[in-house]
Amino acid sequence: MPDISLTMIALLCLAALAAGWIDAVVGGGGLLLLPVLLLGLPSHTPAAHALGTNKAVAIVGTTGAAVTYARKAPVDVRTAVRIGLAALAGSSAGAFFAAGMSTDVLKPVIMVVLLGVAAFVILRPAFGTAPATGPATRRQILAAIGLAGLGIGFYDGLVGPGTGTFLVLALTAVLHLDLVTASATAKIVNCCTNAGALATFAWQGAVLWQLAALMAVFNLAGGTLGAHTALKQGSGFVRAVLLTVVFALVGNLAYEQWLA
Repeated sequence: MPDISLTMIALLCLAALAAGWIDAVVGGGGLLLLPVLLLGLPSHTPAAHALGTNKAVAIVGTTGAAVTYARKAPVDVRTAVRIGLAALAGSSAGAFFAAGMSTDVLKPVIMVVLLGVAAFVILRPAFGTAPATGPATRRQILAAIGLAGLGIGFYDGLVGPGTGTFLVLALTAVLHLDLVTASATAKIVNCCTNAGALATFAWQGAVLWQLAALMAVFNLAGGTLGAHTALKQGSGFVRAVLLTVVFALVGNLAYEQWLA
């Protein structure tokens, strides 16, 4: 356990709880959890340890949410795992290219895309609210593997923020899922990408396991609660949270680009 105060540990645990809830509903919990970790850990702590600890915490909450969804939502687990394995490969490729590419060039582009997505969701109130029309076709599954798996997985390895939100949007659009089922599917895909990232950080010795274990308990509670909330409240509620997270992500990227 790093040398931090009990007050800071309590704040980190509360952040993990809230991040688990946000992540389970629509993705984007890392927007809260990672900055809090970077601020809460001692200044001499390498950034990689914050990233590794974040993944160790997040994978527990994501797994809990995925299990909750799989029990109560009509999730095609086989398709979700196939997309997840593609996302794992894409994330690895993105991480490889990240070392030689400036993400500052990409952030303004991502902000424009996110604002376009927000406008689309606002102007199309029915987006993600209608129930799925039936089993996905082979063409739809292949498109989801390419876009949500390889494409967004590559983005996750290259840049990262908002991956869960992008997954929900892509799965809703490509597989014609409602937002609740898309969130459920995204959680399974996220389990795959988080596992790959965590394995890398663990191999590098960049995980604060004691702190991660404590925060993971709260993240699991938040993730399970978030999944139950989304299932109970339905797609309209998820849509509102989605828009909130999209605008928060735009604000976060703008701050990192021009103010940090």
